[in-house]
Amino acid sequence: MKKAIYPGSFDPFTNGHLDILNRACAVFDEVIVLVAVNASKKTLFSLLERVEILKAALAGKENVRIDSYEGLTVDYARQVGARHIIRGLRAVTDFEYEFQLASANRFANHDIDMVFFMASSDHSFVSSSVVKDLRANGVDVSPLVPPAVLNAFTKKGL
Repeated sequence: MKKAIYPGSFDPFTNGHLDILNRACAVFDEVIVLVAVNASKKTLFSLLERVEILKAALAGKENVRIDSYEGLTVDYARQVGARHIIRGLRAVTDFEYEFQLASANRFANHDIDMVFFMASSDHSFVSSSVVKDLRANGVDVSPLVPPAVLNAFTKKGL
């Protein structure tokens, strides 16, 4: 069984994330969407909220599992028997960061391979930060996020 991990803060999960996930699901037998715990990052949604949003947004996806983890993704991968980590690239500016991350992951665990999917052109500008900024300024972000995220924004009074 080919198993991969798709890690991120997903604060919030966007249609760009969904696009990458859908393509990863066509390649791998199981994809674990791993909600990252990063104490140095201030998030809009709590860890529990992000997990619940993902469960609602991804309900019915047969080969997707949702989990959370605090620590190195390569350590989590070893624990669950995954050899691939999925990452998305939107623009050339993402490449430098992702190259460093891939190198660090390879150093920490040489059995792990990073697999990169290029964002579709209609999602190349979409990031969680952009979505939060647009929503905070009254812009309709419904074309950029799954309905579960819109519901979560409404519950937060945003």
